[in-house]
Amino acid sequence: MGSFSIWHWMIVLVIVLLVFGRGKIPELMGDMAKGIKSFKKGMADDDVDDKRTVEHRADETVSPGKEKVSKS
Repeated sequence: MGSFSIWHWMIVLVIVLLVFGRGKIPELMGDMAKGIKSFKKGMADDDVDDKRTVEHRADETVSPGKEKVSKS
């Protein structure tokens, strides 16, 4: 009773195939792979954004709550 035999696993497999269908399981795996790729791409995009720097001209100042102000 403590361990599962091959027949238990075969019955579970048949039930899973009946519930999801033959074509649905590969479709679910494909969707999962797309999600993982999208997540990795998003993480790589964050690294690129972190490396960008903001350049300011020497004659510009930024006041709190206001746009850039040029000293001319």
